[in-house]
Amino acid sequence: MELCGKRVMVVGLGVSGNAAARFLSSCGASLIMTDIRGELPTDALPEGELYLGGEKPAWLRGVDLVVVSPGIPRTSELIQAARAAEIPVIGELELASRFIDFPIVGVTGTNGKSTVTSLIGAIATRAGVRTFVGGNLGIPLVEAIGGGFQLAVVEVSSYQLESIQRFKPHVAIHLNLTYDHLDRYHDLDEYGRAKARIFENQDPGDWAILNREDPLVWRLRETVRAKLFSFGIAKPHASTDPAIWDEHGLRFILGEINGTIGLEGFRLRGRVNRTNAMAAVGAALALNLASDPIERTLADFRGLPHRLEFVREKNGVVFVDDSKGTNVSAVLEAVAAFDTPIILLAGGLHKGGSYAALREPLRRKVKLVLIYGTAREIMRAALNGASRVECVETLNEAVAKAAVHAQPGDTVLLSPACASFDQFQNYAERGRAFQDLVRAL
Repeated sequence: MELCGKRVMVVGLGVSGNAAARFLSSCGASLIMTDIRGELPTDALPEGELYLGGEKPAWLRGVDLVVVSPGIPRTSELIQAARAAEIPVIGELELASRFIDFPIVGVTGTNGKSTVTSLIGAIATRAGVRTFVGGNLGIPLVEAIGGGFQLAVVEVSSYQLESIQRFKPHVAIHLNLTYDHLDRYHDLDEYGRAKARIFENQDPGDWAILNREDPLVWRLRETVRAKLFSFGIAKPHASTDPAIWDEHGLRFILGEINGTIGLEGFRLRGRVNRTNAMAAVGAALALNLASDPIERTLADFRGLPHRLEFVREKNGVVFVDDSKGTNVSAVLEAVAAFDTPIILLAGGLHKGGSYAALREPLRRKVKLVLIYGTAREIMRAALNGASRVECVETLNEAVAKAAVHAQPGDTVLLSPACASFDQFQNYAERGRAFQDLVRAL
């Protein structure tokens, strides 16, 4: 991909856009940088034209390529005008993949992507492979270029996959598909089609790792061209196909190898983390990594912040931060992970979709639901009667009220089922705020 002397527009100057702009500049491209925000830090931006606070198709005059950031809506006037003018539009993920000559592992799915990405990266690193870990997880893939890496393991969102053309992971993993981001997609099918693009450029020399216990994921086995490797808790019916399952450790079949990966010391809570471990181990086996670094990494891995993270125990009450639980399916997994009575803190910014699936688990396991944020009235209407439900305005109030009502043996669980953007910049800031509030009790 020739960039020197090309006129390239970067739309959206967040983490991904900043990284793309710096890389493009290093390649000799002439930059036009735009962001809908009227003010933002510009210290780290390279030299080029800068337009803030709007969108004007006239800025596209003479542009050879547009690199769009994942958060830019598809209704963007600039993006629509670029496509109408037949100017190529790609994302940072696609841009980076054109300059990477080592294998890529791509991890997608509604929930669990960050955990699986980090776990694969930790296994590969322990096995002595110089491994880049990033993507939607935090560090843009473009940062891996020229870094002397032998492998890239990247979390890949549906937003990123919308703008790929040739992106081709050697190992592609699809963990699960449930309702999410219905503020961007018309329905689950459209969301699912975006996710499934992770497989579209693979060939028979690559690997597609699918969750055989998720019907919406498992049906993709009929269309993928890569070698199939499935994972799930129960042993598969077809005993000769590459697969991994939970049986006194993680049993697997891969070609002529029939083996077991031990789970001694694996501490992540809940069924969902057993399946996350299987997906990560499947990728490691597909990469021909040895069992010893796999088992040692599983024993050492403590999970990521804000994913069912223990915060503290006070007066017999356990406080858990699952701020990353931004959709209903994530909350269902979080609630299922505990056998104790739960006080659930939920709410934030509504992303579309229904909360009805929470009603039965709430009735069985949750003694009190404290709902805060702009979604509180929508959630109250959906959950009223399933459990005791109370509304407050802020997370601060929810933590204070939970502390008053909690009894020894209870678990106070922050698992919001919503985005954070009404009161926080992101889920991590929300999680840190929760932890600060809990520690100050």
